[in-house]
Amino acid sequence: MPKVLEGVRVLDLTHVLAGPFGSYQLAVLGAEVIKIEAPDEPDQARFQGSDQDLNDEGMGTAFLAQASNKQSITLNLKSDAGRQILRQLVHTADILIENYRPGALDGIGLGYADLAALKPELIYCSISAFGSTGPKRELTAYDGVIQAYSGMMAMTGEPGSSPVKCGAPVVDYATGTTAAAAILAALLHRKNHGRGQFVEVAMSDVALILCSSHLTGHLWNGWHPEQKGNRYPFATIGCYQAADAPLMISASNLRQQRRLWEALGREDLIKENNRERIRTHAAESEALQEIIATMPVEHWERVLQAARVPASRVQRMEAMLADEHVKCRKVLHRFDESAGALEGLSVPVAGFRLSACDVGVSALPQVAGAQNEQVLKSLGYLNDDIENLRADGVI
Repeated sequence: MPKVLEGVRVLDLTHVLAGPFGSYQLAVLGAEVIKIEAPDEPDQARFQGSDQDLNDEGMGTAFLAQASNKQSITLNLKSDAGRQILRQLVHTADILIENYRPGALDGIGLGYADLAALKPELIYCSISAFGSTGPKRELTAYDGVIQAYSGMMAMTGEPGSSPVKCGAPVVDYATGTTAAAAILAALLHRKNHGRGQFVEVAMSDVALILCSSHLTGHLWNGWHPEQKGNRYPFATIGCYQAADAPLMISASNLRQQRRLWEALGREDLIKENNRERIRTHAAESEALQEIIATMPVEHWERVLQAARVPASRVQRMEAMLADEHVKCRKVLHRFDESAGALEGLSVPVAGFRLSACDVGVSALPQVAGAQNEQVLKSLGYLNDDIENLRADGVI
């Protein structure tokens, strides 16, 4: 099948997680992504992950997770020669993505206004912690800081406990996904109108979007989301301890709560409206605790799922990955023996499929600067030129 972004070139000046994940989503759609890193300070994600040996080699699993399908060059943008090479690359590119502090690239002549003057069709995406406007525009942050700032941590955890961040860096991944979606919208606009544009994505804005329902409730009547642990307004949504493991039940609507109580033999607890469900939360919760504790989690999964009540045991990642369902969904790509030292590396691809276009991984993550010569020669640089650039610390 064809790749939907085949022929689209992306210059990726991002580092760590949100930006690289956004460009990775374009890469699995077929875009040619050229990752550009400083020769003396490459992406710090290269040195982070679960395998210390890979970290030492600059190929940490935090980097590998979102580096497939990308080329890599090193470029010192503090040098005149490095900036000139980037400008040459801009003439060949459709998209540029960066996640420097707002104004940092403007200060060296590589901001949107500078590069759009060279190529009006360029789509320039800037990802930052707080965006380019407002009093916090110059502050830097990572996922945990934004979770703290946005109120997400304050509403997470058991009542009265210390604030808790989400186990996964959800703001980073959501920011990368948002950036990819915004860039695709800009590409569609360019197709229809012929011009590029500036795309801005702020992690703080994305965090607010992730809290949409809580935000709307608070702004409507001042209601504030507090720590609730695994407690929901309805007792039929929550985590209950089975005989051997915790079980998450989500009998959300009236039909599901009816099927739940029927499956448990407690038709007397069926309610006809949601106000009644809220009023009798304590009694329903007590009944569920007593019933679920009598049998192992496997029993309850079988019974409740057969009754079309959403339910799952709380399990570790390795158990999820061993599930046949995960295997058949093909969300992961596993590199075979042709990957050499990275044989067996498995990476996530995308959380979606396209029926008429290929979404997939075809190329290994690259060491920093692996495509220096290839890319520079495509711009007309000769071997001696490249050696001089290397000697001068430009690449």
